[in-house]
This record gives sequence, C-alpha cells and structure tokens, in this order.
Amino acid sequence: MTESMLYLSREAVENLGLKMAEIVDAVEAAFKDKGQGKVEMPPKPGIHTRPDAFIHAMPAYLKSSEAAGMKWISGYPQNMERGLPYISGLMILNDPDTGFPLSVMDATWLTAMRTGAATAVAAKYLARPDSKTVAILACGVQGRSNLQALQVVLKSLDKVYAYDIRDEAASRFREECRSSRNIACTVCSSPEQAVRSADIVVTSGPILRNPSPVIVPDWLKPGVFVCPLDFDSYMTPAAFHAADLFCTDDINQLRYYQKAGYFADIPAQPVDLGAIVAAGVPRRKSARDRIISVNLGLALEDVATAQLIYRRALAEGVGVRLPL
Repeated sequence: MTESMLYLSREAVENLGLKMAEIVDAVEAAFKDKGQGKVEMPPKPGIHTRPDAFIHAMPAYLKSSEAAGMKWISGYPQNMERGLPYISGLMILNDPDTGFPLSVMDATWLTAMRTGAATAVAAKYLARPDSKTVAILACGVQGRSNLQALQVVLKSLDKVYAYDIRDEAASRFREECRSSRNIACTVCSSPEQAVRSADIVVTSGPILRNPSPVIVPDWLKPGVFVCPLDFDSYMTPAAFHAADLFCTDDINQLRYYQKAGYFADIPAQPVDLGAIVAAGVPRRKSARDRIISVNLGLALEDVATAQLIYRRALAEGVGVRLPL
C-alpha cells in the first residue's frame, strides 16, 4: 500500500525544465485518445465565491497512458489588483490501480503551459500552416505561454500584435518577445488594430459572466484562426457565427457552460477537437476559411502534463516525500 506521496512546489515544477514541445506532444496524444473514446472526463463542477471568480474541480483518466488525477483550480480577476496571479491551484495524481495519491503539485505553471499547448494543437489542425502574424489580446501569463506554444507548431510566425488594457503589461510582453521569443512585437492601442492584422488571434482575458465583447466579423481577415480562451468575453455572437468552421475542445463541457449562462449565442453544431486530432488530418478546406476553436480548458490536458512532471521529478529525485 502506498504510504507517501511526492509534493512538488511551484519552484520545483518550474525548475524541472520541461520543454513546451514535450507538453504539446503529450496534450496532442491526450486529444487523440479523447477522440478515440479512451478518456474519462466529466464536465468540471465549480463554486463561485466572488463575481466572475471560480474554483473548479477537474478530474480525468487517460486510459492509454494510465494517468489519473484532478486539478483544483481557481481564477480570480480581483487578484490582479492585489498583486496576485489570476490563476492558482493544486494538481493531484492518483494511482489508477489503488486510487492512492501519488503526487500533489502546484498547478500554476502547469495550467499556463497546458493551455498554450492546447491552443497549439488546435492551430496545428485548423490554422493555415504558413501563418505569419498572431494577435495576443491580454498579455499576461496565458498570452506568453500561448505564443510560446504557437511557435512550436507554426514555424513561419514572425510578428506579434499585442493588446492589453494595462499598458505596462503590453510593454513588458513586447520586451519579452524581443529578448526571449525572438519575434517582432507591436503594441496596439485597441483590440481592433491587433485583430485586423493577424492570421492567428488568441484572446486570454478574464472569463466574464456578463461580457461586453468587441470582436466583430469585419475585423477577422480571410483565413484567420481564432482561439478564444476567455469564453465569449471578446468575441461577439456575430463573430462566432461568421466562422466557416466552429470547433471546441469538448462539446459536452460547452453545453454545460451554456446551461450555466455563458455562450448565449454561438453556432449550434460545433466540431469536437478530439475527433479532428483522432482523424489525423487538418480540417481546413480553404486558405480563406475563418476558423474558431473555443478552448475551454480540459482536465485531460492537466493530467497529461502532470504525468510528464511527475515522471521527470522521479527521474531527477526532485520533490519532498510526505506521509499519507
């Protein structure tokens, strides 16, 4: 019987040195399993203690890789005013044979990296492979990790258009692009300026129950790929309906959120990203197709990434053993 578990702090997780390309591969494999019916993953339940805040439970079991676990994750927009991260949480991995916890780890870095990786997987199958420009709307942790992941799968990217309601965040993002991402970055004065110029659009602001979206169809150039990570906070209903292909990372969870009051007006028949990845072929029919993939954030991504972290930590002797 397991009598201890491995605890991995935020510092320990970050210092393991996992590469984004490794995480993209693991997340893509998990989506393939999902499309083949090899993933158990119920819609995430949650509690909501403050306006537009959430604390969600996200369990999943990946049968092919024998990985099971749950993330207990929070998102609090008010934290930015306190100098705290928007996202915080813990990840638990369990032994599929006994159910005993194998590891508990900080989920902050994991969440950022796996979200970027999921965007990259969607872009691999839905974006134009020759895409050169990307708009990042909201230049925080998610904006940075999404750019990092997109550079793994789209080798032609050479320009970023960045927008953030906080000027200092956009300026800091521009400097990071120049110093560590090796890509040119223009800070834009409005979402419209950023979106109109982009082959890829990623929106990563706070998730709002009563949003005031601004992106309209006219802003979206032919051939664009859009990945809204903040539900419908930036995208108007008209923009969603203007898509030639409307995709989501999980149809069941999208329906769940619609019942909870989000996504008041979106196309009725989305395509599931897992089915696309399982088929193994891109779904873009034309270079002019405008494609939107609503990535809600899935537990399968967390479990796949956590398994990578756990195995690396075991191999390198990192972490603290805690008794159960």
